[in-house]
Amino acid sequence: MKIKADHILFETVPDLKFGIIHYNRINTSDAPGMLKGRIGYFYQEMQIDLEDKNVTDIPGVAEWRKVWKAFGKDPGRYRPSAEALIRRVKKGQVPGEINLGVDLNNFFSVREGIPCGLYDAASVSGDITFRPGTGADVYEGLNGRDNSLDNILVTADAQGAFGSPFVDSKRTAVTETTAEAIHVLYLRPSMSAEQAGILLEETGTLFTSMTGGEYTPALLHKGNTEAVFKRGNPDGQDQPR
Repeated sequence: MKIKADHILFETVPDLKFGIIHYNRINTSDAPGMLKGRIGYFYQEMQIDLEDKNVTDIPGVAEWRKVWKAFGKDPGRYRPSAEALIRRVKKGQVPGEINLGVDLNNFFSVREGIPCGLYDAASVSGDITFRPGTGADVYEGLNGRDNSLDNILVTADAQGAFGSPFVDSKRTAVTETTAEAIHVLYLRPSMSAEQAGILLEETGTLFTSMTGGEYTPALLHKGNTEAVFKRGNPDGQDQPR
């Protein structure tokens, strides 16, 4: 599986970065009670911390609002997914429990203040490309609506767009039967490559400590726009190149 970022993205936001983690042999069934408790406690602490703060002051949220504007979208009307989640947490409306994979993805997104997407690799067709969305990019999202991705970054395969830092599609949603997944972290542009690499390793380690399996990370940016992973490798010898 090849994953690449269209060079035109970097003409708009030169420091744009995408963190990719390929998971294999994972188990995404219900989260253990201990993890649910820890995540719930984190959300409670964050709600208290946000009482006297603006969500838009969070570094990741602020940076992705700037990315939104650079690509021609109004973040006040179409909020990046991390901002939407954090606003819910501030109101005491914590993300609902869905399955272990999705719950962890939401936790990472809120903790880091950046959009994150987790996709079932079995539902992805062919290679993956990050590119600007157009008026033709429309899909049924996890929000239960048909969403237009015009002027929003999209993650697309041979069938078309299936993900974005706005809302992801139902087509590639992770379920309790998912065994192989692609995790996309839409990173803060200001992060250095070293900082991004550390975050990817920490995320992959924590995720697989809960789901089992193996992970392989890759970082895409202006100087490295492509990575290749072996799909469904039974031996866990996944090596991006």
